[in-house]
Amino acid sequence: MISYQIMEHGRPLQKVMQETPKPKGTEVLVRITRSGVCHSDVHIWDGYFDWGGGKRFYVKERGCIPPFTMGHEPFGVVAALGPRAKGVKVGQKRIVYPWIGCGKCPVCKAGQDNYCMKAQFLGVMKPGGYSSHVLVPHPKYLVDATGIDEGFAATLGCSAITAYSGISKFPKLGPKDWVAVIGCGGLGLVALSILKAKGIKNVIACDVDETKLEAAKKQGAKLTLDSRAPDAVQKLGVLAMGNLAASIDFVGMPATAALGLGALRKGGRYVLCGLYGGELVHPLPPIAQRAIGIVGSYVGNLQELREVVALAKKKKLKPTPVTLRSPDQVNETLEALKAGKVLGRVVLDMEKESV
Repeated sequence: MISYQIMEHGRPLQKVMQETPKPKGTEVLVRITRSGVCHSDVHIWDGYFDWGGGKRFYVKERGCIPPFTMGHEPFGVVAALGPRAKGVKVGQKRIVYPWIGCGKCPVCKAGQDNYCMKAQFLGVMKPGGYSSHVLVPHPKYLVDATGIDEGFAATLGCSAITAYSGISKFPKLGPKDWVAVIGCGGLGLVALSILKAKGIKNVIACDVDETKLEAAKKQGAKLTLDSRAPDAVQKLGVLAMGNLAASIDFVGMPATAALGLGALRKGGRYVLCGLYGGELVHPLPPIAQRAIGIVGSYVGNLQELREVVALAKKKKLKPTPVTLRSPDQVNETLEALKAGKVLGRVVLDMEKESV
């Protein structure tokens, strides 16, 4: 099989030929046809996450040690089954749910693999979708996406469930409540579509890029805000008529946190999904005085993926812009993501690889 691997963090990925694994037990071998490129991959490629104040979390501490294959948005065709793999057939096309846990702890047994402390996430701890083949431990992690564009389907396994799970952590919204979506990249755009599908109309899209704000309007944002403005917090509050009930941050840097928290009404909630980096510095008394909530949300669980796929099958989600690229363009794609020059999502067309 062919993989595009990190040989050294921060250096170009290299194309590697290696033996294709054979599935054992309940394992399923999937021939990858589409593989999304997520902004989180940039951090894994760099080798660390910025914790602010000069502190870093190095991905080698959670098992991402070169040579390593990234890619946590895989979609493909079932190629082979282990002797105890039931429920799928060779030739079926499936989304691969990548947020796989140990399967044994109370968290996993409760259906929250994505919160497992012994996680086996594909493309993060285990070899992922920047490859012609991926080994999946059990058929339950394969989700049928018949009728959905395959490029868009690949992104549902991270982009969409991250947005969907984050939105599920909002407080109960009334008809006059407003929501802010901060960051209109791939996650922000699909979040706008999910909000629309849920009947939430009062949505303000916030970004520093006019092109992305225009795309946000097309995805259903009622209002937009250029968050570069020095008085962006006040402007967001005015746009929401003093009733910003929730903000969801897909960037995750000090400036976006200040925006998302500062404009909330009393009792509002700030949901953080983005991993750009930095640290939160915020006075403690106003958190209690304003009764605001600060909630972290990390990807999503398997049931949430099934729910997102169901929405997409019913045509209730407007697909985000997806650009297919050859896998040999993966390095320039990561560079473009790092520079903030990608509109929507880039998906690698792994069918272009011959094995």
